[in-house]
This record gives sequence, C-alpha cells and structure tokens, in this order.
Amino acid sequence: MPSALPLADPAPPDGALPSSVTIGAAERNFGVYLHVPFCRVRCGYCDFNTYTSDELRGAKRTDFAGQAIEELAFARQVMSRAELPDRHASTVFFGGGTPTMLPVSDLAAMLAAVVDTWGLVDGAEITTEANPDSVDADYLRSLARAGFTRVSFGMQSAVPHVLATLERTHDPQRVPLVVQWARDAGLGVSLDLIYGTPGESLADWRESLEYAIAERPDHVSAYSLIVEDGTKLARQIRRGEVAQPDEDLQADMYELADELLGAAGYDWYEVSNWSRESSADFAEHRSRHNLAYWQGHDWWGIGPGAHSHIGGVRWWNVKHPAAYGDRIGEGLSPAAGRETLDDETRRVESVLLGTRIREGLVISTLPAGARTSIAGLIGDGLVDGASAIRGTLVLTLRGRLLADAVVRRLLE
Repeated sequence: MPSALPLADPAPPDGALPSSVTIGAAERNFGVYLHVPFCRVRCGYCDFNTYTSDELRGAKRTDFAGQAIEELAFARQVMSRAELPDRHASTVFFGGGTPTMLPVSDLAAMLAAVVDTWGLVDGAEITTEANPDSVDADYLRSLARAGFTRVSFGMQSAVPHVLATLERTHDPQRVPLVVQWARDAGLGVSLDLIYGTPGESLADWRESLEYAIAERPDHVSAYSLIVEDGTKLARQIRRGEVAQPDEDLQADMYELADELLGAAGYDWYEVSNWSRESSADFAEHRSRHNLAYWQGHDWWGIGPGAHSHIGGVRWWNVKHPAAYGDRIGEGLSPAAGRETLDDETRRVESVLLGTRIREGLVISTLPAGARTSIAGLIGDGLVDGASAIRGTLVLTLRGRLLADAVVRRLLE
C-alpha cells in the first residue's frame, strides 16, 4: 500500500491560508496538479498513492471527475479569501496512477474546469501521464482537441525481463506506436525510464536508452529505482527472491544515460531529466511544471493524496479516494495536514532543490559559511569551476551523482 502521510499540523476545515502567502505571489508562477489515483494493476516497486479496483472500498472512478471539479471550486474560494492576486495557470499536470484509465471526456472536463476557474497563460503547458497500453490514436487525438499539449509515457524499459520484474504490463513494441500517434495528434512527447532494476545489466539499460532515443521524444526522464518500504519489491528483496539494486551499477547507468542522451542532442536541465535541444529555444522541451516544483513556485494539488504549495504553506490531501470523496461531499477541505515553512526550512530547501537544476544556485544568496566550501567542491570535481567564477554553483556530472553529498557540505 502507499506510504503514510507526513506528520504535521492539522489543516483547517475551511482551508484558510495565512496572509503571508500573498507576499511575493505576483512574482511566482501558478500551476495545477490533478492526481488521478487509479491503476489497472499495482506494480511491485510502486509507492505512489494509487488504487486498483479491489482497493477502492466503495469509491467509484465514475465519481472522480466531479469531485475534482468541486475541489477546484473550493480552491478558488480559498485563494480568493486569502486575497491572492489573480493568476492564470502556467502549467497543468495530470499524474497518478494512470490518468488515462479515465474516459478522455473526464480529463477534458477537469481541464475545462481549470480553465474556467483560473484561466491559462498564453502557451500554457498541459500534460498527462499515460501508460503505453492505456491509450490509442483516437484517445490521443481527443486529448489534443481538449487542449492538452504533452503526454508523458511510462516506458520504463525496452527489455521484457526488466519490465516483468517491475510488473509493467505493456509490450515494449507498443512504444513506437503511441509516440507516433501522439505526434500525429500534435502532442509533445516525454518518455519516462527507470534504471537499476534487479537483474538489469548495463547492456539492458543501453538497449532501453537506444530504443527511447530512436523515437526522438522531446523529453526523457530517467530515475534510479528506489526500493520503498512496504512495497512488494521490498518484501521480495528481504526474502532473497530478487537482488538489492547495486548502487555502483546505478551510477554507471546514470553516466551512460548522460553520455548517450548528450550525443543524441539532449541536454540535462535537472538531475534526472533531459530535453531535446532546438535551434529556436534550448529550453523549449523542458517540463515547465516540474521546474516549478524545483524553483519554489505555487501549485494547487487536486485529488486524493495530492500535495500543494502556496507561498510557503504546504499541505496534502487525505489519501483514500473514499475519504477524499466524503470530504468533498461535505464541502470541507480534503487536506489531512499542512505545514508552514520557516526561514531555515526554506533555506535548506532552496539549496536542496536549486542544486538539482542546470541553472544552479546564485552563490551570493548562500550564507558565508556555505560559500567557503565551494573551493573544496570545485577541487573535488563536484562543482563546475567556470560557472562558479561567474557567480553560479552548477553541478558537474560527478556532482550530479553525488548531489546529496554536495548539499550536505553546503549546509554544514
């Protein structure tokens, strides 16, 4: 089952936000995340807040779109009462779960409600995640007609035995089909990959990378497999049925990903993300929604277990779809808990998140103690010296592999 929610302060039933959220709000972008928590099967490694049909305990997928639309209206009221400035949504992201398990009409209705609630900036980025076996050409054309601009396919691997270990259900041969259908519909394409699966060799990982690159997606995400407590995979490893992921091999896999993607014209812009460069705009294909998380902008998360952040206040919704539906039906905030970030937490998070992106950290914003460690980080090959001279702390390839160690040294 999904992991437990964080411990924090109780959230007010009316969702009221403190006046502090208005400070600097006009300079922050605003995005909307919609968490669709339904999956056909639960993958053994997955720790996300997702539910198969036999785990819904009375909740109905057919009710979800209406409940999400009600939360959107609730969110608008809360933000209005807080006297936040009117901001159109810069990005909208449907994640999960598998959002495309719902009829395309449901996704279209939720997106239309976002537009009615806040409006969209010109050129807004509107993405949904999808499994390769959860869509067809008609579905993707309908998404484009509804206003979606991108689709992120959970490819994970091109190697059958790796997909089997991950308990993914799609045939890798379907990936070229869905990519072409998405392109024909006018949608941007991202492919998500996972490396370090037990039993996956470096040659297997090369095969997956080359398979993905051959499709020329606009964007590639590559995440190392993390074994989360409470998952089926964690139990299999504990019983000795599969091997623990090898961290040294995962490092080799990351280096191979950066090498092959770079040679194919992709540029890293966040530790686990690469986008295809274009002559017009090198940042054109970056995921602007994910960048908003790393850059500390505002977003409202809709749906069971969804997290939100507005002006230094962070909260998360109750996890189960039935509990979520009950709260929404009663006109109450679905939030289970929240926290207001103090100055020290914000400082730590700015370092933690800022080091992950290619633009890096402006060195002058770091405390004097942190700045004294930069020469040592350059000497250890973790930080780019030329960028540091120009006033920005940017990780090298070695630094990306050891990003947590860099953060610790900056925060000592």
